Amino acid sequence: MTEFAHDQVVPDKHSNLSKKEQVAGMFDDIAGRYDFLNRFLSAGIDTRWRKKAIRQLQDKPHDYILDVATGTGDLAIMASRLLEPGKIKGIDISDGMLELGRKKIKKLGLQDTIELLNGDSEAISFNDNTFDAVTVAFGVRNFQQLEKGLSEIRRVLKPGGKLVVLEFSKPKLPFVRSFYNFYMKIVTPNMGKLFSKNRNAYKYLDESIKKFPEGKNFTQILDQIGYHNTYSKTLSLGICSIYCGEK
Repeated sequence: MTEFAHDQVVPDKHSNLSKKEQVAGMFDDIAGRYDFLNRFLSAGIDTRWRKKAIRQLQDKPHDYILDVATGTGDLAIMASRLLEPGKIKGIDISDGMLELGRKKIKKLGLQDTIELLNGDSEAISFNDNTFDAVTVAFGVRNFQQLEKGLSEIRRVLKPGGKLVVLEFSKPKLPFVRSFYNFYMKIVTPNMGKLFSKNRNAYKYLDESIKKFPEGKNFTQILDQIGYHNTYSKTLSLGICSIYCGEK
């Protein structure tokens, strides 16, 4: 498996724990403020990004969907409303995030449609050719081995099934990039520290975005793994991107 620069970015460089263990602990730590900070730091734009990602699946019915790195279930909840699948499974390595997600799902009366489980994106506990579609929102940067996680997703997709990835990217326009760099380097970590008491989590966010293989680099990885009809779309002047590929 190829190792990528972002695979080496971890929340705490001085920790002896693996990236996977550190990420799980980090999200457990910030779980209680995660949804609030997402809305606050993105001025609510993250909700629109998720809708645009889900719309990549509206070309045909998808009865069984897997949401990888589901967190508190935001994308799974939105997909259940917009796509009306028979079943959605969400997996995540953070029990803290999953606990909050299950409460949201129960409150919305969606527990018959959505089930959240502790699960590893690089060792998905479902059979080959199980899902009509797989979604990942702001999660692939956290894979310990990017290629392994994407290969596992392809394994559990049915032939003709589609992967949709939503991920942060770096804007190309100079004036947008300057503001973005200031916001991610200064504003986001300090707001994260103020509201979640964890500055490292939002510093890690910035560092992992900088090292992530975005744009054509990411679609080329999908091509090499064996995905077909791959493409990408940039959102909000390049702050975020959607990546798609089919099995």
